[in-house]
Amino acid sequence: MTTAVNTYASDVAFSPAVKAIQARKGSREAYARSEQRGWRTEVDENLEAFLADANSFYFATASADGQPYIQHRGGPKGFLKVLDKQTLAFADYAGNQQFITQGNLSENPRAYIFVMDYAHRRRVKIWGEARVVEDDEALTTSLMPKGYRARPEQVILFEIAAWDTNCPQHIPQKFDAADVAAALAARDARIAELEAEVAALKGEKAS
Repeated sequence: MTTAVNTYASDVAFSPAVKAIQARKGSREAYARSEQRGWRTEVDENLEAFLADANSFYFATASADGQPYIQHRGGPKGFLKVLDKQTLAFADYAGNQQFITQGNLSENPRAYIFVMDYAHRRRVKIWGEARVVEDDEALTTSLMPKGYRARPEQVILFEIAAWDTNCPQHIPQKFDAADVAAALAARDARIAELEAEVAALKGEKAS
């Protein structure tokens, strides 16, 4: 893969045009300080734990002439896997056969992963380059979540250039239906337990 050489990791997002607008609108000084601290370029324990709990993300690519495209990817928690400190990977399931993402990556490897955690109002942005791996049965099998009902068509490998987090401002808090159902079931079980205890106590008093 060929990655442009940047002075800072954040230059993957802060182009000269972006920096010029930051300067005009008064935020350049603050972001210049953040450049010195540096955006992260490798998977650390926090990112690995965050991805292990994610069951959904958005995957952005662009054609050779820059036409953007965003595709949703979903699966069981942890289906976006960490292969090493620089590489993420996931089994790409068969879908609607448009192949826009694959077509874009065949001519422009630059890609972007955006992961939202609505329940805890967190988001992670990951810049990098991606490529499609076809006909590697062992790799595909290793990335396919056990018991998940989907047909893996290929694998997408993602090499990290930089990643960063956002503040929770304006993120609506939402919860997965399965998590809500589990919480309600636990509540109902506890209510039933307490009601049984109350009935037992009433029975003792009546006797």
